[in-house]
Amino acid sequence: MSEPADDSALLREQLKRDPESVLAAAFTRERARLWRMVQFRLDPIVAARVDADDVLQDAWIAAAQRVTYFIEHESLSMFVWLRLIVDQAIVNLHRHHLGAEMRDAHREVSINRPAAAISSSASIAARLVGQMTPPSQVAMRHELAQQLEKAIEGMDPIDREVLALRHFEELTNSEVAEVLEIEQKAASIRYVRAITRLKAILQALPGHDGGAGNG
Repeated sequence: MSEPADDSALLREQLKRDPESVLAAAFTRERARLWRMVQFRLDPIVAARVDADDVLQDAWIAAAQRVTYFIEHESLSMFVWLRLIVDQAIVNLHRHHLGAEMRDAHREVSINRPAAAISSSASIAARLVGQMTPPSQVAMRHELAQQLEKAIEGMDPIDREVLALRHFEELTNSEVAEVLEIEQKAASIRYVRAITRLKAILQALPGHDGGAGNG
């Protein structure tokens, strides 16, 4: 959905002729957006051990090995396919470094760390807390993060993911629809609903004005 049908067909033809060079150019073009995704999604424990650029390197190798899959699945846009590859690389890293503790590991990590946690609710909470409080207020950050994460967990899971994709990863509405396999109109409605819910959550916090920021 990211590129017009004609451009998508041309891209696939170019990939058939020169897969490595064409894929490298596409990956470079989308690298900044994929890097932002890694920063948002990577668990803090893993982020302390693995650099975001290393995650993208692993994803590049995987994409190069699977380029035939992209060529054959014409409904996929290049960016969304690369994002899927990066997402799998993140999942693999979480399994390797966190193992059985994946679900709860982020609760043991200081909210001051720059990366976000494994779930979208924890990631959103961490990003918002980073915007709302100075690094010196460690205790306030922990308490606020716990309150926010609990409240955000109460949102509809798809609404929460739409919010994460649109507001924090900065995907377009059509890309969100493609990632979640829903209609664009539904993605738009869910985003408005999620933003409204998030603002209500922030406004309910003591001492905060409810601004959601720009991610």
